[in-house]
This record gives sequence, structure tokens and C-alpha cells, in this order.
Amino acid sequence: MKEYAVIFERGERGWGAYVPDLPGCVAAGNTREEVEKLIREAMEMHIDDLRSRGEPVSEPSHSAATVAVAA
Repeated sequence: MKEYAVIFERGERGWGAYVPDLPGCVAAGNTREEVEKLIREAMEMHIDDLRSRGEPVSEPSHSAATVAVAA
């Protein structure tokens, strides 16, 4: 089991997500919950596809955090 950083973005019409360590692995949905489910499925399919073509699967190298500041 590997853990990859996922970036979630809220837009005007819903949510999007992408995985910096898996270029091209993206998902979009109406809610954050929906896009979390979809990005997990997309990651699994993306990794399976890379392996089936004999291509390397990137190791997780990114991390993310939130930082509180006075605004």
C-alpha cells in the first residue's frame, strides 16, 4: 500500500482533484466526497495501466499540509 498526496480544488461548478506524483491522474465531481471516491478509483486504474504497459510507477514524493495564518 502506498500513500500519494492528492490536491483537491473547489471550483464554481464542483470539485476537482489531481495527484502530483501520477501525472495525468485527475478526477472531477459535484461534491468533495464524490471526487474523493473518483480519484481513488482513477489512481488504481492509472497504476494498473502503467503496470500493464511495463512503465514505472512513480513513488510518492509529494506531501501537502494546511498552514494557518491571520487573514
